[in-house]
Amino acid sequence: MGGSPARRTSGFPAELTSFVGRRDESADVRRLLTEGRLVTLTGPGGVGKTRLASYVAKQAARTFPDGVWLVPLAALGDEAFVPHAVADALEVRNEAGRPPLEVLVEHLRGRTLLLVLDNCEHVLRSCALLSQTLLAATDGVRILATSRHRLGLAGERLYEVPPLPAPAPEELGASAAEHFPALRLFADRAAAVVPGFTVGEGNQHAVARLCRRLDGLPLAIELAAVRVRALGVDQLVERLDDRYQLLTGGSPASAPRHRTLRSAVDWSHDLCTPQEQLVWAWLSVFVGGFDLAAAEAVCGGEGLGATAVLDAVAGLVDKSVLVREERGGQVRYRLLVSLRHYGLEKLEDIGEVTVTRRRHRDYFARLAAEYEQAWFGPDQVAVTDRLRLDQDDFRAALDFCLTTPGGAQHGLRLAATLWFHWVAGGTWGEGRHWLDRALRAGARPDAALTRAMWAGALMSLVHTRSAAVLASDPPHSAPPADAELPVPAPPPIPAGALGSGREAGFVVLTRVELACTLVSRGRAREATPLCAEAVAVCEAHGEQWARAWALRTLGLAHWSLGEYDRAAEHARACLRLPYTKRRRQSLARTLGLLAAAEALAGRAERAAVLRGAVDRIWHDIGGDPTQERGAGRRCAAERHARRALGDQLYERAHRRGGALSRNDVVAYALGELRRPTTGSAAAPDTRPLTRREAEVAALVAQGLTNRQIAEALVISQRTAEGHVERILVKLGFSRRSQLAAWFTARSGEG
Repeated sequence: MGGSPARRTSGFPAELTSFVGRRDESADVRRLLTEGRLVTLTGPGGVGKTRLASYVAKQAARTFPDGVWLVPLAALGDEAFVPHAVADALEVRNEAGRPPLEVLVEHLRGRTLLLVLDNCEHVLRSCALLSQTLLAATDGVRILATSRHRLGLAGERLYEVPPLPAPAPEELGASAAEHFPALRLFADRAAAVVPGFTVGEGNQHAVARLCRRLDGLPLAIELAAVRVRALGVDQLVERLDDRYQLLTGGSPASAPRHRTLRSAVDWSHDLCTPQEQLVWAWLSVFVGGFDLAAAEAVCGGEGLGATAVLDAVAGLVDKSVLVREERGGQVRYRLLVSLRHYGLEKLEDIGEVTVTRRRHRDYFARLAAEYEQAWFGPDQVAVTDRLRLDQDDFRAALDFCLTTPGGAQHGLRLAATLWFHWVAGGTWGEGRHWLDRALRAGARPDAALTRAMWAGALMSLVHTRSAAVLASDPPHSAPPADAELPVPAPPPIPAGALGSGREAGFVVLTRVELACTLVSRGRAREATPLCAEAVAVCEAHGEQWARAWALRTLGLAHWSLGEYDRAAEHARACLRLPYTKRRRQSLARTLGLLAAAEALAGRAERAAVLRGAVDRIWHDIGGDPTQERGAGRRCAAERHARRALGDQLYERAHRRGGALSRNDVVAYALGELRRPTTGSAAAPDTRPLTRREAEVAALVAQGLTNRQIAEALVISQRTAEGHVERILVKLGFSRRSQLAAWFTARSGEG
């Protein structure tokens, strides 16, 4: 949301090692990004395309007011999921199951940002289509892609990432290690395993020879450097020379640098123990990160005990084959793309691809079933976060099911078991994709499919009926013609508030849906006890997602009855749930209900501020799925607030709400944040401007127009207008003259 400095970078992992060299290359790539809107970094595996792209993106972040976003594609096995991956990276939700590319175009139109599409070569056609569509439909989007092959689009700028230069013997000297990035990289990585290691007169000839042998490929150099803990540099060179003697029989069709990397990985593989080699091959079926329990499940199927798996994993970490990461306080591991592909080749060689992928599938099927049972309860947040971490491997398991003869039924069951992930996570479009694909592959409909489809349809029904009630004018007018149609009774709640989390969840959702149906038929009094029962069951289980729905429906019932203060009370109770504050769809719906209650309770300014926050949230996550596209349909309460305030005051309050941060808007909704000061040159200093906003403010103070500001900062006029508007809203001003006076006064104080 607005009101705080934009998140400049998103999706980029924390770098555990330093970025070495590449000054000229990064400058070249940044220049290309100013000249064209699509730049593709090409080169062999291990040359450092991803690292260079990440570095350039972070360096260029200030140029993109709407941020730079990494979209990792290496884990995708299906071209159809490229737009889904982009939507995931941008946190754009698609609850209605619309075509994801259509949702992306709508979301990105009018924004200025950089997308980094990483590892495009295996989904090249889909990446090209997505890039072509987004660039044609937007003005401010630029794309930086990494791929072993070009995308082949008109206007594409290509940059072949070169290897790191290594010195010839005659170029060595006292400062060679500083001037040649290959030597610096080796020294940096070797020092990580042997503290105090340096490249100097005594070893620089050997290090330079080794780096030349490795063609300056960063990944190959890093794999070699980790070996200095066990071998001296001279020994490393000698062993590598032996390896290269064997290369003469390699395929002449392979590019030299591909053979170099292959040799380096072969060499690293040969130095692993037989057990480590086997575990490396088995672990290659993971497309994303994994924890030790997952590794044990996939590697333990051939009689390898937990201790042996742990020892092998630790050995592979020591040899830099596995990357160790901490995510959410949990230790996880991953294979670099090149090393994963190598492991898959070895797995193919020993004929265990299918059996290992089957163990991988079975593990994630068990995990999905455990998550489904645990999700409706106190561990809901932890389950949600963990599932997002494992999302790529769930997709890989589903893909294996649906591309393996006889696996369609497994795929249907797995996709259906994850109903709560698709529905509650706002990604029902992806869930429908997997279910439909399983049915096309020959799966038979079963109880799991029925549950999933029912949950997805129920949530869609609640969305649209709630929106229709809020749009009615007046809200508690005569009931619709079908109001007297019978409404089925909900299933009874067994004693003990339901022991099974999954069954409790379906009982609660049934009550929410029936309550919403009753409200939409003008029978809100009958809906309130159903919601109260649902809330009680949720509280007994420590659950929050369904509780938020029950509280909002309860508030909707009171709103429909004209009891606006009670409706606001239930909306605020929903806002106090940590889940509601974490999930932007839930936050937007709750604030929307509260805004409607405040408007008809006579608090028009508060309603306008809250509505501004709601509109900004939906804008940020892909739009409200219940609103007719382009129809501009507004609820009765919003029209009421606009009439009470007048258009000018309403718009000012609406802009102020759109500029509030997520924490601030929740505090404001709960009555814990005072109304921001407006209309004075002495604007509050609690909301500092970003560096770019300060630059824009200085130009406004100089009297420049938006067009002149755009020319001065080399940005589009629309972007300049957006900056000025956000600054005015952030500081509580309504006129440029107030901003100019404030900035001049601040400059004088400085």
